[in-house]
Amino acid sequence: MRLSANPPRPPPGKPRREHSHGALVFTLASLLKHKGFLQKASLFYLHHPPFTSLLWKRNFGAVAHGVGKLLSRHPRSTNYAACVCSSSADGQDMTERLRSVYNETKRQTGDLIPAITSNAVNPDTIFANNEMSLRDTEVYGFDYDYTLAFYSRNLHTLIFNIARDILITNHRYPEGLRDYEYIPNFAVRGLHYDVQKGLLMKIDAFHYIQLGTVYRGLDPVPDEEVIAMYEGCHVPLENMSDFYGKSSHGQTMKQFMDIFSLPEMTLLSCVNDFFMRHNIDYEPVHLYKDVKEAIRDVHVKGIMYRAVEADIGKYICYGEQSHAVLKKLAEHGKKMFLITNSPFDFVDRGMNFIVGKDWRDCLILSVQADKPGFFNDRRKPFRRVTDKGALLWDRIHKLEKGKIYKQGNLYEFLRLTGWGGSKVLYFGDHIYSDLADLTLKHGWRTGAIIPELRKEIKIMNTEEYVHMMAWLQALTGLIEQMQVHRDPASQAVVEEWISEREDMRAQTKDIFNPQFGSLFRTYHNPTYFSRRLSRFADIYMPSISCLLNYDFQHTFFPRRTPLQHESPFWPEHSPTGVPRSAPGTKAKSD
Repeated sequence: MRLSANPPRPPPGKPRREHSHGALVFTLASLLKHKGFLQKASLFYLHHPPFTSLLWKRNFGAVAHGVGKLLSRHPRSTNYAACVCSSSADGQDMTERLRSVYNETKRQTGDLIPAITSNAVNPDTIFANNEMSLRDTEVYGFDYDYTLAFYSRNLHTLIFNIARDILITNHRYPEGLRDYEYIPNFAVRGLHYDVQKGLLMKIDAFHYIQLGTVYRGLDPVPDEEVIAMYEGCHVPLENMSDFYGKSSHGQTMKQFMDIFSLPEMTLLSCVNDFFMRHNIDYEPVHLYKDVKEAIRDVHVKGIMYRAVEADIGKYICYGEQSHAVLKKLAEHGKKMFLITNSPFDFVDRGMNFIVGKDWRDCLILSVQADKPGFFNDRRKPFRRVTDKGALLWDRIHKLEKGKIYKQGNLYEFLRLTGWGGSKVLYFGDHIYSDLADLTLKHGWRTGAIIPELRKEIKIMNTEEYVHMMAWLQALTGLIEQMQVHRDPASQAVVEEWISEREDMRAQTKDIFNPQFGSLFRTYHNPTYFSRRLSRFADIYMPSISCLLNYDFQHTFFPRRTPLQHESPFWPEHSPTGVPRSAPGTKAKSD
């Protein structure tokens, strides 16, 4: 493919820039996917090092345009590798040429890494799945847990320990389970659990199991065993959870979508592990139901709430950031509301800690809302609650700031406030319970809070990861091009490359999480979690504090990602609204 040798002309009356090709910006990933581009870009880089080393730091498009000018002087016949590796060569000669191309491509990839790493992604950016402007947003709504209130890892340990003890005390599980402690980095969000088989796994957007991520207890299940159990890697639709992540087909698959589910997945795995290590015959379905009930009791019976209220500084973190967001919204005259499933005393204690005693003066509050039922069930009206917790019986004609409301439903909320449609932006951490109905049925704009995003971006910004991914893409391109050589010697070399590629794919998984990899990727495909995130969230970010980096006129644009049949040379979205180091949003450790 030939890149255009002529950059676009500036509009009449405007002076031409010194480097007009700098207006073209391209995604590294899409360029690396293009056959032979890496080799061509490297040739240009090697011939013009001062030119590219300066301009690459500003955008990759400068190199792309330079390559286009270089290619425009030559016929577009075959790719770089095909020119080097003639099919007429004998086996030994071809093998040498293949290895020569491999070594040269690897060297060129290494030369490009410093320039690539200079374009690191700011972890405090808001990312768009759908174009959305804050100019149109008049009303801001929030969930409480993991949206306004962020919790330290101590909370997961607390939930795990309480639920484990409930299993032993109330369900008569073996005392030996007390030897198990919470494992902070064992599971990731979005995993599926096969209730019938007692297996925890990661599934991609196309319902395929990612081999190497299937766990029985705390141990991985061999790939061949997984393939035998599922007759391949594909999970049929009838075995998957429904549109909202619930097991609607005979309790076959359950997807864990919220952050509170991390201790639940770990507890399931630990109990499975205990039974297997002690050769105890058990029914996986009963185990799943018992663990689910124990986790529910931790919340419903108020055990977790009382523990957090008793030592709030131990469990809540980043409070000053949420306070700053609410203050900024109030100063700009934005309307705000909070809809949460948590009880008032728990929310009040946390918001007093985060904002101060006057926190209710800035928003409308509904507690114990019973989401996602709140968004669909018309039968539950709002009910006023006094500061002392007494329920009032009078009919609600208006929702007011400073007062406490319990339960209710979205249809009453819309009628009483007049708020609705795209002027409302609601934030939550649970893709299904918080966001799905709002975007599908009511046309609200939605923002997903994904705290794990900050850690993953920091990993992706490292030189180790960039080098690994750049070489993985380049190696994939070599395999794709060189597979046409069918002689045994050439095929042996290509098989070596395929084996190296598989090893690198495993390394890229382990760099995020040794058991399950990235929250967003199953190797090259998006995860099932990513698929739902892109469908139900207009924007997503690691923290609500990311709003502090944008003014209220800002429009979020999604990157245009080329479809497989489209040219990869599309302009890249290059956000300008976020500074390199956003003030006041430095990540903190628990």
